[in-house]
Amino acid sequence: MTAEKDAGGRVSLGDIEAQLRSLGGSAQAAVAGSRTTALGAAVVGGALAVASVYLLGRRRGRRRATVLEIRRV
Repeated sequence: MTAEKDAGGRVSLGDIEAQLRSLGGSAQAAVAGSRTTALGAAVVGGALAVASVYLLGRRRGRRRATVLEIRRV
């Protein structure tokens, strides 16, 4: 990595600021690109969790339900 130097051989505050802005901009672009993928994965994961809890609760309810027989004489 090279830095532009003044005539005195020193790195100015503007050089450091420009370098940090360029790094921050590329990081923000990467985060924005992966945000939609992560959101989609979270939605799918949540839907699967809700469906599995529903089905397991339904199964347990059927197992524990009382069976009542009524016979006519």
